[in-house]
Amino acid sequence: MRIATRGSALALTQARWVADRLGGSELVEASSDGEPGDKSRFVRGVERALLAGEAELGVHSAKDLPGEMPEGLEIAAVPAREDPADVWIGAGDSLDDVPEGARVGTASLRRRAQLLAMRPDLRVEELHGNVDTRMRKLEEGELDAIVLAAAGLRRLGREAEIGFAIPVERMVPAAGQGALALQVRLDDEATIDAAAAVNDLRAMRELTAERTVVALLEATCASPLGAHARVEGQRIEIEAFVGLPDGSEWLRDRLEGEAEQPALAGAELVQRLLGAGAREILDRAEEMG
Repeated sequence: MRIATRGSALALTQARWVADRLGGSELVEASSDGEPGDKSRFVRGVERALLAGEAELGVHSAKDLPGEMPEGLEIAAVPAREDPADVWIGAGDSLDDVPEGARVGTASLRRRAQLLAMRPDLRVEELHGNVDTRMRKLEEGELDAIVLAAAGLRRLGREAEIGFAIPVERMVPAAGQGALALQVRLDDEATIDAAAAVNDLRAMRELTAERTVVALLEATCASPLGAHARVEGQRIEIEAFVGLPDGSEWLRDRLEGEAEQPALAGAELVQRLLGAGAREILDRAEEMG
């Protein structure tokens, strides 16, 4: 089996992890160089490789996948999920004791909105690049702290660099954060069957609920939106955050549903968010954008 992946250190690590559990596979590096748009460009090269028959399986960080995917492709499996939380690297032992006015780097409007909602004194600065690039900015003193996903650092074996985890009760993660999505062509039954061997039902249900929120709110990878679901037994709890990038206005809601109907739980939460004004906040966030 050929597995399409991006060429970053994290993407290759994730693809090799999947390949090992499928009994070994050939990795096909797909480039996103020159792609326009937001971070969804990271997935386009992989999807092109699948649709062109250059690979049978695509491995993505689930949070990078847009709410809608190209015709002919589907998510066949979601392996057991890594920690979905955001983590802080730099000054301070908790969000409450971070020095006033600290310079914090992140490329995420979701993180920016929630950080400023909790700590309006922080100076949140735009920070792009891979993990090494972001860490170098911190080490060189250009920033006092950065916020990253726990999952990526753990998969790279760099969890010792984490200062502290930000509880999901305080900062709602991105939809799909900590999860991998295995993408296949709809007509490739052999690969669909093979991918099923690494599927984790709990992770699949959580991702389904979160992606339903993203899709129904017509959000993009750049929207200041967080969605986090957690399956416990026969119940699923899903929480979402929508806010303005400057932290001045936000909504947050949570509900429980049946684990067997994750999309329904996500849809019900979206109806409540829309009733509270989420559409207007997202539209204004895009204008501020």
